[in-house]
Amino acid sequence: MHKGRLEAFSDAVIAIIITIMVLELRPPHGTEWADLRPLIPVALSYTLSFVFLAIYWNNHHHMFQAVTRVSGAVLWANMHLLFWLSATPFVTAWMGENHFAARPVALYGVVLIMSAVAYTILTRTLLACHPRDSKFALALGNDFKGWASLAAYGLAIVASFWLPLVSCALYVAVAVWWLVPDRRFERVLAEQ
Repeated sequence: MHKGRLEAFSDAVIAIIITIMVLELRPPHGTEWADLRPLIPVALSYTLSFVFLAIYWNNHHHMFQAVTRVSGAVLWANMHLLFWLSATPFVTAWMGENHFAARPVALYGVVLIMSAVAYTILTRTLLACHPRDSKFALALGNDFKGWASLAAYGLAIVASFWLPLVSCALYVAVAVWWLVPDRRFERVLAEQ
């Protein structure tokens, strides 16, 4: 199967998710700078989630540049990823509205870890339909960064019940780590 429709659909869904998230932002009723202060947690939650969605979109785009074929299993794995990403607006709003309370921070982490698990499943499903010496397989390598991110999310979820701000710091650290686009695919594709 051709990968074009999967990429276009994924791009559209991620764009809609970001749009839904921004529509959740409500301006204050007052006109003073101080009226914005209660919205700081909401704005911080939105910013973190926007960055995560941008990272997923960016890495999805880079990864699919090395993909030559998709299967039905890949389509379902991609839908699984989009499902977890689509939960982002809800957990973002809940976490921001409740000023980074323990349970919302934990659920935010669950969505992050499940998105990462879904992305890992997608990469493994793509590996199954590409030869071991394909550009995709060579670029993916051992995916240390992906596995380390899963561990960080797991630790953050556990920590959220006692130290929710530490969990948020771990979420930010993972995001900062991924801000630089995944160069593995760029390197392999540049060798063409």
